[in-house]
Amino acid sequence: MAGGRGRQVAGVALAALVAVTALSQDFFEYGRYRDRGPFQVLPNAAYDGRFTFLRVSYTTPPGGYWYRGLPAWAHGYPLAEQNLMRILREISFLDAHVDEINTVTLDDPELFKYPVAYIIEVGWWTPTDREAAGLRAYLQKGGFVIVDDFRGRHWDAFVEGLGRVLPDARLVPLEAANPVFDAFFRVDPGALGHPYGAPGPPAYYGVFEDNDPSRRLMLVANYNNDIAEYWEWSDTGFVPIDLSNEAYKLGVNYVVYGMTH
Repeated sequence: MAGGRGRQVAGVALAALVAVTALSQDFFEYGRYRDRGPFQVLPNAAYDGRFTFLRVSYTTPPGGYWYRGLPAWAHGYPLAEQNLMRILREISFLDAHVDEINTVTLDDPELFKYPVAYIIEVGWWTPTDREAAGLRAYLQKGGFVIVDDFRGRHWDAFVEGLGRVLPDARLVPLEAANPVFDAFFRVDPGALGHPYGAPGPPAYYGVFEDNDPSRRLMLVANYNNDIAEYWEWSDTGFVPIDLSNEAYKLGVNYVVYGMTH
């Protein structure tokens, strides 16, 4: 992975790549969704040793289908992570799948094939006993979970769900000096706010192995934020290029951290 001058070069390459794609699309390009037809989950790519982005699917209760009528777990799917994988493959030696974005439920044994898992809109997430047990085993065996796209009152639902997974877990505010913010790029997490200006500052929380901040970070939660929204819309001009860059850097850091810890 890049370090020192390599990080500077990677940073320049990232900015240039995002700027080019942003200029290549029309502003407010919602039409691209109308061309997709009804929502469908992509078939999972077979395991071949390459990094594959994994999004967690779960049963969405009433009220969670507002965004394009999609289930809550699928907001932004698969375009957000496809864009992130393009960036990751461009700037690192991680030969990631780009178009193939896999999904599994937390009680699926296939979950353990993926070192990094991504789950969003956890205000709508109500894990079953089997799902809670599956996620608990995944975290304890070395998995890394990214929680994104939740704010306000959804915090309580997230804490309740996490309590079923790890009853003794403590959510610790992550300081800017935490290694996850320096895993590949140096990122100032406070500089990246919610793309739609939701009330309250962005905050980042972590769950550490044995609740010890000196040990492995098992889960990171982006509260009052929606990092993937920047990934999803970075090629449209709908979100500022500089903030999209920061969101990509943070996403790359999360993947690299999960792959190396």
